[in-house]
Amino acid sequence: MTDDDFDLSRFLPYALNQAAEATSIGFQGYYRQRYGMLRTEWRVLFHLGRYGAMTAKGICERASLHKTKVSRAVHALEQKRFLVRTTQERDRRHETLSLTRQGEGVYADLFQAAKAYDAKLSENFSEAEREILNRCLEKISKL
Repeated sequence: MTDDDFDLSRFLPYALNQAAEATSIGFQGYYRQRYGMLRTEWRVLFHLGRYGAMTAKGICERASLHKTKVSRAVHALEQKRFLVRTTQERDRRHETLSLTRQGEGVYADLFQAAKAYDAKLSENFSEAEREILNRCLEKISKL
């Protein structure tokens, strides 16, 4: 059964997903080739670089990531020596994650690459269009 009035490409969840995948793949090539990182790994690394030491639970909440994915990413980043875990003194069941010096260097490099990639993605938008796009995305993410 089809409805001629329904255009899947204009269905907002579908269009947002397509745009997210298209833009993600471009940046993914950089961090995957240079550091052997997967998408969740770079997101965890970026949260630690941007916001400082935090728990895995804090990353899950801030980044809207599932705890299993964060756990795997933390393990991989620890194996690459990009982060360390420190057991919290007040509750030894919890760990604080923080970047190592090597991890901070990777973050600094990826931060610059992300800024350049964002500028490249934005070059076809006017400043007003970019502002409207950002406001619309913020509204959607607060639903």
